Amino acid sequence: MPNAKVLEAKQALVAELSAKIADSVAGVVVDYSGTTVADDTVLRKELREAGIEYFVVKNTILGRAIAGTDLEDMKSVLEGTTALAISKEDHVAAARILQKFADAHDNFKIKAGYLDGKVVDVATIEALAKLPSKEVLLATVLGAFQAPIAAFARAVQAIVDKNGEAAAE
Repeated sequence: MPNAKVLEAKQALVAELSAKIADSVAGVVVDYSGTTVADDTVLRKELREAGIEYFVVKNTILGRAIAGTDLEDMKSVLEGTTALAISKEDHVAAARILQKFADAHDNFKIKAGYLDGKVVDVATIEALAKLPSKEVLLATVLGAFQAPIAAFARAVQAIVDKNGEAAAE
């Protein structure tokens, strides 16, 4: 039986992790076994620059943090080494970065993830990873909105130019 101090510290860890998960929009659970320190350092830097919190977590702590939530189904993948990447704003950044890393490193595996409080499987994470970034999607949408306006402006300008030529004759 652990002493009261240790038990209290673990309960605080569970509460802190539960709060982090609840405040995030997306997360990815990975098995990082066999990853070298150099590779891990590069991965952590890229995740940090994207605003993603990435850390190693004990399976029991994560299991207790998700107990009683919609994410409880993730308990089935909590075996071996486990790390968690949490994103507070971007739904796809963690999936994109970790999938790219997993594709380049055979020993790094994505176990599961969540999106807006719902568990998603590896196939969904792979699909998310293929989505363009938020900025690219916004630019595409804005371009689609701008196209009809630009076409209208060109048509009006053509009419003005044609009328100008007729008046000059």
